[in-house]
Amino acid sequence: MAAAATAQLALDGSGIDGSLFTSVTDFARDTRWLNTPMEVWTNLGLGVFAILMIAGWWTARRRGPQAMTVALAAPVAVLTAFAAAEVVKKLVAEVRPCRSMPHAYLVDTCPAPSDYAFPSGHATVAAATVAALFLLDRRLSAVAAVFAVLEGFSRVYVGAHYPHDVLGSAAVALPVAFLVSSALRRWATPLVGFLSHGSLRPLLTTELTATTAPARQAASAGDPL
Repeated sequence: MAAAATAQLALDGSGIDGSLFTSVTDFARDTRWLNTPMEVWTNLGLGVFAILMIAGWWTARRRGPQAMTVALAAPVAVLTAFAAAEVVKKLVAEVRPCRSMPHAYLVDTCPAPSDYAFPSGHATVAAATVAALFLLDRRLSAVAAVFAVLEGFSRVYVGAHYPHDVLGSAAVALPVAFLVSSALRRWATPLVGFLSHGSLRPLLTTELTATTAPARQAASAGDPL
C-alpha cells in the first residue's frame, strides 16, 4: 500500500525524453546478441573505474605528495558525488522508466518502487571518476571519460534510466568530485607529505629516505653495512 502511494507521488520523467529512451531500447531489441554483454558491463564495468583510480595511485607514488594527495582524494570525491546524487534522487523522486513505460523493451530487471531514477548512481560513479582523475592524470581521465560514456549508454540500453538521468548524473558528479579533489589537494598535501616519511612511505612514495638511500647504495657496491 505504501509502495503504491510512493509510486503515485513520484515524478514521471517519460515526458522529458521518453521517445529517445524507446529509440535506444528498440535498438536493444534489435541487437539481442548485445543484451547480455551490456547487462554484464553496466554493473561489472564499474570495476574499471576502480582500476583507473588504482593506476592513478600507483603512478602518483613517483610524483610527490601533491599528486599522491589527489590520487587518494579520488575515491573520496567519487563517494561524495555518489552521496550527493542519492540526496538528489530522493528529492526528485522520479519513477523508473520500467514503471512509467512498461511497454518498452527492457533488458534489466525492474527495481523496487522506492529506487528512483534521477540521477543514475552508476553514471554518477563513472562521471565522478573522470573529474577526480582530471587533476591527477589527464590521460587516465580521458580513458575514464570513454568508459563513462559507455556506462551511461548502457544504463539507457538496459532500460534502467532515461537519457536525462545520465546527463543529470554528470551535472551532479563532475563539479562535486572536482571540488572535493581540489579542496583535498590544498588541505591534505602537507599531511600526505608528512606520512610519506613514516611507516606508510612504501604506499605513498617511491623515494628513498635519507638513511635508506646510502644503505642501499653501499649494499649494491658490496660494501659492508
